[in-house]
Amino acid sequence: MHYHHNDWAFNAIGHSGVPGLAMGGDAVSDPPKFAGGGRGFRNRRPGQRMTETLVDTGFQQIDVNGLTFRCRLDGREGAPWMVFSNSLLTNLSLWDAQVAAFGDRFRILRYDQRGHGGTAVPPGPASLDQLTEDAAALMRHFGISGAIFVGVSMGAATAFYMAARHPDLVAAVVASDGQSRTAPGGAQAWQERIDFARQNGMPAFADATLKRWFSPAALAAQGPALPLVHEMVLNTPENGFVACAQALQSYDIHGALPGLRQPVLLIAGEKDGAMPKSMQELAGIIPDSSYVEIPGAGHLPCIEEPEAFNTAMRRFLDEKLAPAGRG
Repeated sequence: MHYHHNDWAFNAIGHSGVPGLAMGGDAVSDPPKFAGGGRGFRNRRPGQRMTETLVDTGFQQIDVNGLTFRCRLDGREGAPWMVFSNSLLTNLSLWDAQVAAFGDRFRILRYDQRGHGGTAVPPGPASLDQLTEDAAALMRHFGISGAIFVGVSMGAATAFYMAARHPDLVAAVVASDGQSRTAPGGAQAWQERIDFARQNGMPAFADATLKRWFSPAALAAQGPALPLVHEMVLNTPENGFVACAQALQSYDIHGALPGLRQPVLLIAGEKDGAMPKSMQELAGIIPDSSYVEIPGAGHLPCIEEPEAFNTAMRRFLDEKLAPAGRG
């Protein structure tokens, strides 16, 4: 892995050479420090002691913002919170390797973004504002504050918004292979993908997506991530994809990044087009940030190279996490 710190100027270029995504708003208060004891964990029975037991509470259906969301709680009850937000065309199972790696240290919330996985498809176009408020509402439902918010691609954009808009909920950010705004040309690129999916169907679109997300070498090697990602893309409802792709056509949180108070880890797959350069440049404007590049990985290093991704996360958390969160 290659580590770089914030010594770059920003010029957002999207993955595959297409400019980035976004929305405005400044962080106005200090984020909470990482808290031990699962601060705000309201779904305990009265008098129930927080334990160090690993808890698998399974899938839950939660109604917020007019939609039913599929969520899952895992990890150590009473531990600090970690929240995972998936990319376009995937679902919460994208993070299985991270749950396995961090469930002994953290209480973990995963959820499917609107229109994806087991979450209901919205009746019309989505926006990054909505994706942000979905995450915030789910976190409040479970009594979560001061969390480490982890997102990839669309989930990374959600993470930037969450850090800026809800600093009370987010104590640190891990953002992988995502951007802070829609760059010039991005709206048209997304429209072309929407049109392709509508005209050719999700099976053909799934094949085309894998060719964008994985390097030729990775496609030839047929590693274990490929069928998992292919299945997630294939099973995404077409209208769910379209709704969230429309959100990515027009968003911009870039102006808020210099005001972020949280520590931020930026990760990019080495083979993810222009994304490494773009995320290095983001590290140049986010005050407490660092950048890690995952060798050989494409757009989803969390599932393609999970050990390297988890190592980067672990080093970041060991450096930034308060003593209460260790162990």
